[in-house]
Amino acid sequence: MKDSTLKRIQKPSRYIGGEIGSVVKDLKNVQVHMAFAFPDLYEVGMSHLGLHLLYSLLNSHEAFFCERVFAPDKDLEAIIREGEEELETLETSTPLRQL
Repeated sequence: MKDSTLKRIQKPSRYIGGEIGSVVKDLKNVQVHMAFAFPDLYEVGMSHLGLHLLYSLLNSHEAFFCERVFAPDKDLEAIIREGEEELETLETSTPLRQL
């Protein structure tokens, strides 16, 4: 996500990733690259135990790389609808449409 976009939204930390415990793998070494799309805001999703369990389980396998993406809040949603940004994964900023 562009820095100029992050400056325009209220809680940019929702969209930048890099949290302790997040997993990043070399795409050359995985067979399955997927996104776990949680249908609510980052704060709600990160408090969901099921998300943590599935994320850890999937990424514990060498062949799988599961990234996370959460529903955008209204400010980023408007920017996405204008076509200025795309919804991206937290781990590698991969546009969701590419997965």
